[in-house]
Amino acid sequence: MTNSVSQISLPLPEQSAPAAAPETALEPVPATIDFKGISLPVMQVALTRLAPAQIAAAIKTRFGKNASNFFDNDAAVLDLNKVAEETADWAAVKAQLAAASLQLVAVYGGNEALLAGARAAGLAVIDAPPVSRAAPKVREEVPVLDTVVEATPAAEAKPLPAVPVAAAPTPSMAAAMVIDKPLRSGQRIYARGGDLVVLAMVSAGAEVIADGNIHIYAPLRGRALAGAQGDQKARIFTTSFEAELVSIGGVYRTFESPQAFGKLAGQPVQVSLIADASKPDAEPRLNVAPLSTK
Repeated sequence: MTNSVSQISLPLPEQSAPAAAPETALEPVPATIDFKGISLPVMQVALTRLAPAQIAAAIKTRFGKNASNFFDNDAAVLDLNKVAEETADWAAVKAQLAAASLQLVAVYGGNEALLAGARAAGLAVIDAPPVSRAAPKVREEVPVLDTVVEATPAAEAKPLPAVPVAAAPTPSMAAAMVIDKPLRSGQRIYARGGDLVVLAMVSAGAEVIADGNIHIYAPLRGRALAGAQGDQKARIFTTSFEAELVSIGGVYRTFESPQAFGKLAGQPVQVSLIADASKPDAEPRLNVAPLSTK
């Protein structure tokens, strides 16, 4: 028996021939890099202790059950000027702030040992918080004193020259920012150095911030923070009170449900800080009171 093997050969198409290598290789495209200065919302957080349990308790006391929803993953700069500790569990500190939707990115102040530990944990160490560099000057009322000069009884006495009275300096305030469009959930408006006037609704989830007063001639359903630089004389005015949170000079109050508004729901109100005259050392408390529009 003879074994035979059949072999079939097929011609290759001309297109299947290997392509010739390019004569010259393409030059690599250089990577582009650009630097631009921008303004971002940065929260300044001041602590006196860095124990994670105490931070958690302080956050719960200040914001209650809304702690995880109050901020929107904002960058945070930590003020260490009042911290005496030299070591800290920075991972735990960052975790506690992250529970309040704050991302710790930098620290300032504090002792060298504490700052060295922060650097080792990957945090930036800055000279001063960005918000402090742009803080408006404190307005001071300068009393005007009338200078009285009595005439000398001697005949040869010459009259004394008039002493010019210095006029009180005019405070430098930024013009009020006016917003005439509704603010949707997630939007944030900051009037730096002055008042904020809003002529449309502030929706739930929106936030309005001003270094001065806040005037809202429409429903306030989101969050309003007046006196953002610490001005405790600032006020919030709205023609329809339905807020999630209000704050004057860093003193906050949240409203978890419509029942918390009581008789003030949907009514014109003003929000201010008031002090207890019987307790001079007590911190001022937030007061929400009806606002007469007649």
